[in-house]
Amino acid sequence: MKARIANCLPSNHPWKEQVLVFDSLPSTNTHAIALAKAGAPEGTVVIARHQTAGRGRMGRSFLSPLDSGLYMSLILRPHCPAQQLMHLTCAAAVAACDAIEALTGTRPGIKWINDLVLENRKLAGILTELGFTGDGLVSYAVVGMGINLHHTPGQLPPELESMVCSLQSATGQAPELPQLAGAMICSMEKMNQQLFSCRREIMERYKADCITLGREVKIISPQGTRQGKALDLDQDGALTVLLPDGSKENISSGEVSIRGLWDYV
Repeated sequence: MKARIANCLPSNHPWKEQVLVFDSLPSTNTHAIALAKAGAPEGTVVIARHQTAGRGRMGRSFLSPLDSGLYMSLILRPHCPAQQLMHLTCAAAVAACDAIEALTGTRPGIKWINDLVLENRKLAGILTELGFTGDGLVSYAVVGMGINLHHTPGQLPPELESMVCSLQSATGQAPELPQLAGAMICSMEKMNQQLFSCRREIMERYKADCITLGREVKIISPQGTRQGKALDLDQDGALTVLLPDGSKENISSGEVSIRGLWDYV
């Protein structure tokens, strides 16, 4: 698998020799974090054919059947205050959409803040985790993603069937895993180069892809559930929501989860 992924990368790609492939891991993010703490360089890519304990935001699990999706985590070394990386998940989502569109001709939408969707169902999830130096700068950023390629009958629990899709089910075609991995690595490396210099452009593209805007939403937080209308995004990716009393509130990714009133999106 590693050789096949390498063949899908340009010969001079800077991360080509830093791709690690495993048959199975509990979580690619967990493994990448351990490598980052041990000093692994920027551009280290961890891919697993199967995850036994895949993780999503807010402690959720991410189902990762064997050879049914791309389960990948990337180590970045931005060395900046965390405030300057508030848009990283948004940038990764746009880059993932770019890679999928280049391979399939179909561009997913983005459900705020970190899910890729097709046909109103979840295609992929992104999980960004940071580590810090003693002086408070970001030591590493691990960007993990799980992208569904295809599912065989019975792989998904019945409660997920109506909420989850794959590239095969949504577009009628599924790239081979090495192709998708190669496209994703190239897109993420380009994103990393542009992360700070093209921040405004990245956020404009994220906003154009975000299907949450203009919708009535539920704001689900530890304090309870409220309803509102998603109006806009700021340059950090926070969601501006109009509440029933007419007030507006900026919701950050770490505080809430957004669900559509009637369905997944």
